[in-house]
Amino acid sequence: MKIRRIESRDNASLKLARKVRDGKKGGQIFVEGLRLAEEAIRSDLPVKLAIVREGYGTNPRAHSLLKTIIEKRLEVIETSARIFSTVADTSSSQGIVLIADRATTDRSSFENVIDGRLSPVPLFVSLLETNDPSNVGAVLRTAEAAGISGVIISKNSSDVFSPKTLRASMGSAFRLPIWSGASHADLFDWARKRDLRIAATSARESTDYTSLDWKEPRLLVMGSEAHGLSEEILADVDEKIAIPMQSSVESLNLSVAAGVLMFEARRQTMAKKH
Repeated sequence: MKIRRIESRDNASLKLARKVRDGKKGGQIFVEGLRLAEEAIRSDLPVKLAIVREGYGTNPRAHSLLKTIIEKRLEVIETSARIFSTVADTSSSQGIVLIADRATTDRSSFENVIDGRLSPVPLFVSLLETNDPSNVGAVLRTAEAAGISGVIISKNSSDVFSPKTLRASMGSAFRLPIWSGASHADLFDWARKRDLRIAATSARESTDYTSLDWKEPRLLVMGSEAHGLSEEILADVDEKIAIPMQSSVESLNLSVAAGVLMFEARRQTMAKKH
């Protein structure tokens, strides 16, 4: 398939790309940048369209990616730098955007995926009303690195496939089992039906996180950056855990705290296997 040149910013494909970028086109996602585009292609994401800035593909890595896209017979359009800037989500774009179908992240699809794979760490992480896309993306990236079983994102949280979240996740959102839009009631009911212990971070009446047996299957619940977890949720968990810190520091960033806990779970689980 040849690259098609587009000279008008009002072209239908470019209009579609802007709608997807702005979250106005359900069912599709906006992938920008060389690394993310590579991850999308490597993860067999169902890509529908590639948009490149004129001159793209002059360095070996970009050339290799563009060659792969063309070999897959995906639609590729090229625009001038000026027109491309009307599509890009970043001010210093690397010159490539992909439009792809959105992965299904409902409960049923999530269960089908987790029931068909063996994860090294028997831990699920849930983010409740976490609305910072950078934090959501960072948790997804760390979750994949730690080898945990899956991530559950509640209602009123950042979209796991928004451009900002995708950039922070660095492609992990394409591969991790994700359930998005879960309610507190559905989440806790699901965890108990699967015999998962439910743990939450809390500064009060808490156990040092290193004292837990993380080899037990568990759901770790993390609250929002601004408000943490409600008293209602804390009253409903099995374990309250804390990360001991210097008294001069009030709290850790959400993604950092989640990373500390996920890698403690990984450390204990991996130690068991050796």
